[in-house]
Amino acid sequence: MSRNILQTAQPVILDGYQAVLKPSKYGYSLSCIVYKDLVEKLETDRTDVLKWAESKLKNPKRSVLRPEPWEEVAKDSYKIKFSWEAEKKPPVVDCEGQVVSEDTPLFAGSRVKVAFYQKPYILKDGVTYGTRLVCVGVQVVSINSEAGVDTGDMSVEDVAALFGTTEGFKQADPNVTPAASTASDDEF
Repeated sequence: MSRNILQTAQPVILDGYQAVLKPSKYGYSLSCIVYKDLVEKLETDRTDVLKWAESKLKNPKRSVLRPEPWEEVAKDSYKIKFSWEAEKKPPVVDCEGQVVSEDTPLFAGSRVKVAFYQKPYILKDGVTYGTRLVCVGVQVVSINSEAGVDTGDMSVEDVAALFGTTEGFKQADPNVTPAASTASDDEF
């Protein structure tokens, strides 16, 4: 079974707690909001990878299919989540393909491009199965001043070639977007 690597064509917004460049006590993680067009590709791909999993089940008639690894959060908007171990962290690059340092504040609201594939799994019980999303690379497009954590599986050069270059964040010259003030000057 071959891997069908998908990527976000346009930058997506990181949503929720992020541990992309540095691990939390639970390891590395990334969650972002994607749109209907990408989820439609994921649904088609899920059908194909589930066929493989179903062929490996002990008793297909008694099997239990787990839900999709994405969740609708608004009309045509879906949240997808990734997690990984330190030895499998995907490369994180800037808009010019340079490696992003662990000290970079990559928080919710930052915009990134993500490359990933959908992988089937069967739990040890031999009955429960489903798919999960595996991140293979991240390109930072812009940074919001509120998030951070780590990276991946492909080489840095492979991820840089996958995304190419685009306008936005550069490791050597960050373009941090300040958080919007909630109080106006008139209130004081």
